[in-house]
Amino acid sequence: MNQSISCFDAPAQMSVEQGKQALLDEMQPITEHQFCSIEQLVGKVLAEDIISPVNVPAQTNSAMDGFAIHLPNRKPSLGNEISLPYPSEYKLVGQALAGHGFDAELAEGEAVMITTGAPLPSGANTVVMKEFVNVAEGFIKLQRPDAVALNDNIRQAGEDLAQGSLALSKGTRIFAQHQGLLASLGFSEVKVIRPLKVALFSTGDEVVARGQPLPKNSIYDTNRFTLQGLLNGLQCDITDLGIIQDDETSLVNTLSKAAENHDVVISSGGVSVGDADYIKSALAQVGEIGFWRLNIRPGRPFAFGRLGKDEQKALFFGLPGNPVAVMVTFLQLAQPALRKLAGESRWQLTPIPALAQETMRSRQGRTDFHRGIFSVDASGQLVVRTTGSQGSGILRSMVEANCLIEIPDEQQGIRAGEKVMIQPFSDLI
Repeated sequence: MNQSISCFDAPAQMSVEQGKQALLDEMQPITEHQFCSIEQLVGKVLAEDIISPVNVPAQTNSAMDGFAIHLPNRKPSLGNEISLPYPSEYKLVGQALAGHGFDAELAEGEAVMITTGAPLPSGANTVVMKEFVNVAEGFIKLQRPDAVALNDNIRQAGEDLAQGSLALSKGTRIFAQHQGLLASLGFSEVKVIRPLKVALFSTGDEVVARGQPLPKNSIYDTNRFTLQGLLNGLQCDITDLGIIQDDETSLVNTLSKAAENHDVVISSGGVSVGDADYIKSALAQVGEIGFWRLNIRPGRPFAFGRLGKDEQKALFFGLPGNPVAVMVTFLQLAQPALRKLAGESRWQLTPIPALAQETMRSRQGRTDFHRGIFSVDASGQLVVRTTGSQGSGILRSMVEANCLIEIPDEQQGIRAGEKVMIQPFSDLI
């Protein structure tokens, strides 16, 4: 187990796990909340526990289309060792439809036709599927009376959620299934944590805005748009500051202004060790530096710090300039930190094992994240291969992938046929 290290008292370079834990330790979840309608809930984080105000289902009902029957109180028997089938014939006395009950009480030996979801009539103690029943002259006859049992195909009131029980916990990020559950409980709005306010910019004199002519030795800015997509997935309130000039004065002014009214400021580019990379010196003037480098590939230059001089300090994440490194460092480091900051109770990802279909190179002492394609082979085994060239500037490797392949710092590569841990994009993005 890695020992916890403070961001602001860190060694020159940390492992990925040390860096991630150090970031999480610095995150103090925001508590400001707002009310949100059920229709707009997906992606929001609950600010309080949700207690069920009703039973779900509200009444005992049928789980099948069929016939609700009042079986005898005791199953016929020839003695202690031999049990006979229930009677096969029952008098049909009415019907119970979804939304409409059967008002009378069933007597022993009586039955009603019933639809899925219809309230179970008083006196009924089992439901037989219609496929197993013959109807003739006001009576039903069971095709297999020996297969009938008490309480078959019945959903009890409150068996999903009992009135007064915990339906959803504070800190749950809402997805479609949670939205449906809340609607089933009759809620029209609930209390959620307000969105994180995030300022975002790119740096680099070689970076050109989309729609502009592309000069020689320049590149179009991709990182801001990748990060906007990732931040939108976390329901952040984003301020796009555009492309900032690669000089110290511009960066100091940008960081100072962004710190005034944002929870988080994120930059891409300008965090390596080149002479023209000014983020580090600008950050030292505006706030304080936590750590600067991690043993991760791609993405070794990754910065974290605080901006501002008062208690309302904004957090700063300085991501690399290469497109793949931006995505990997955001997913591995910034995303779990932002999820905790936003009040989410579950921010950790659990990788799953797969067998490598090819040899994968790595260096002991750093954590490598290869872009991978996982699938299930003919034997049902989960297997994974890389997308090919793993350069940190090859954004196509992320487009073609459906997972990240994690090679931890204690391993020196992976041989074909060995187990490796993968992080599916369905959990990451």
